Amino acid sequence: MNSFAFVVIALLTLGAALAAATLPKLVHAALSFALSFVGVAAFYFLLGAEFVGLVQIFVYVGAVAVLIVFTILLTRRDTDKDRGFNWSGGVIALAVFGVLVYAIAKTPGLTSASQPIPPLSVRQIGQVLMTDYVWPLQCVGLVLTAALIGALVLVLEENR
Repeated sequence: MNSFAFVVIALLTLGAALAAATLPKLVHAALSFALSFVGVAAFYFLLGAEFVGLVQIFVYVGAVAVLIVFTILLTRRDTDKDRGFNWSGGVIALAVFGVLVYAIAKTPGLTSASQPIPPLSVRQIGQVLMTDYVWPLQCVGLVLTAALIGALVLVLEENR
């Protein structure tokens, strides 16, 4: 793993996450939240997990972050109001960061090397999803459909 690329991606991701916790406008916070998702996907690409990185981009950046932005745009009525600087979000983000750094620093290193795992192809992942994990996949699809219908009902009730 390239150390310089790791540091650049880490700074980008941490900066975007801190901005998401502290920016006064919700739309800007949501967009910086999406940027932190892109940083996490970049970590996956750096580690050689291209499939997981693409899923991170498609699902989280392409769906979740866009859903958050649209939800903010559809439900916010006081767009001219400024929330001000969110100190509590910044303090909580720094506290969580400190706890994670402490946990990483206190974790002992691995003493033995693990056996190399052969890389999985997208075809193998698809076959496992459609054979062994078809019911959990269908349940996730059902929950996402119910969430989409619930969001539509909320928006339609508010427009009346």
